[in-house]
Amino acid sequence: MEETEWTHRQPKSEDLRVGLISWAGTYLTFEAYKNTVTASAKGLGKRQTWELLVSNEQESQAVVRLRSLQGFYLLSEGNGSVCYGRPRSSHHGCFLLRFHRNGKWTLQCILSGRYLESDGEDVFCNSRVLSAYHMWAPRPALHVHVTLYSPLHHCFARADPTIGRVWVDTPVPCLGECGFLLHFQDGCYHLETSTHLFLSHLDRLVSQPSPQTTFHMEVRPGGLVALSDGEGGMLYPQGARQLLGLGSSPHRGEEWFVLQHCPAWVSLKSRARKYISVFYDVEVYAAAERLTPMSLFQFECNKETPNLQLRSANGCYLVQRRHRTVMADGHPLESDTFFRMHWNCGRIMLQAASGRFVGVMANGLLMANASVPGHNEEFGIRLANRPFLVLRGRYGYVGTSSEHDLIQCNMDQPDCIHLLPCRQGVYHFQAQSGSFWSITSFGTFRPWGKFALNFYIQLRGSNLLTVLAPNGLYMRADRSGTLLADSEDITKECIWEF
Repeated sequence: MEETEWTHRQPKSEDLRVGLISWAGTYLTFEAYKNTVTASAKGLGKRQTWELLVSNEQESQAVVRLRSLQGFYLLSEGNGSVCYGRPRSSHHGCFLLRFHRNGKWTLQCILSGRYLESDGEDVFCNSRVLSAYHMWAPRPALHVHVTLYSPLHHCFARADPTIGRVWVDTPVPCLGECGFLLHFQDGCYHLETSTHLFLSHLDRLVSQPSPQTTFHMEVRPGGLVALSDGEGGMLYPQGARQLLGLGSSPHRGEEWFVLQHCPAWVSLKSRARKYISVFYDVEVYAAAERLTPMSLFQFECNKETPNLQLRSANGCYLVQRRHRTVMADGHPLESDTFFRMHWNCGRIMLQAASGRFVGVMANGLLMANASVPGHNEEFGIRLANRPFLVLRGRYGYVGTSSEHDLIQCNMDQPDCIHLLPCRQGVYHFQAQSGSFWSITSFGTFRPWGKFALNFYIQLRGSNLLTVLAPNGLYMRADRSGTLLADSEDITKECIWEF
């Protein structure tokens, strides 16, 4: 596959979002009610997330503006105070961002030449003499379930738990082994595989996090990252098989990876229990008995509309062609590659641009033929590269806390929800301890149930979903921090990033 088939030439907005950590370990924070900017928060949330708008990037520096998720810009005034608002001139709110060898950033106001700094609570721009108080550690703000793509080798990192290694050898990230959890702890990172092993400094996978699994991260705007052991060793692909390991002599920037949210890949099954698959590179049939790479499709959907695109492992999209036949030779900008999705509990129906619903003919061929959907137009859908879910909502990640009996939805670090497929679209949720999720009469959840319950997962975007709980109501994030299932309608609090 070509590089442009599986990575974006221009970074997406989420790739440009970071949290900035001061020397005191606190985050640069947008304070809507105080009309100011502080650095007092201990965790990374929406008010601590900033989007970098880059106007001129070079090897060791860039000119940037910082914009909050609320749409306001970080501004330095002539008296040294820092606030937010709208720039009043072409250079107002512009900072010279410098990348330092220790992975830290400094932000120097273009107009005054003064550095952005914090005293651990307040933020200001007073000094032109660089010091440790001006150093900010960037933390990528994207979801912790990520892929690592090498732009030099045009391949994704893939964990191999059978021999305890990580290889950079996969051009199409359709496997669960291409997904990693990026854990942030004490200023460093741990890289966890989909089988819950950790990459270590010894170039192998180990069962528990330790000082030997901690990595320092250098971050560049646009999602480029490099991982090191903090003692001169860099993580990069090595040897003929591209083993991911520490070394001291990377060539041509091969230590840099594109860090992106792990894409969602799905499989689709017909009523006759046949997988929808691509045959002869372009023909689409519901005829496969077993799951193969050609039965997997990347689920791409804009959260603002119910329109869906399904991308095959051949790099092309499913598309309605002449005589209403569905083929796998579409291009992303073709209008006929968009299908409107309709959900019936955990099953999905696809409505083509013609208004007809996709169904399966007697010979297994896929055609958009039905004006009214029936059982033949319903497909079972299953997450193909997700043995577990990591859910992030409006207030943080879903997880457990020693301070609460109930499952929370405002955590800085997530818990993995292991998925036990029951039938198409229906899953049992299993906690990290091995017990099942249970639901109370109040619609709250506990992680130590004895019996498996049915949860319906409905995909709402490229990495967005809703969960219909066993009580028939949608699971949502509550402002109190408690996870609830009490919503009859799908609101913003019911949408989960996964």
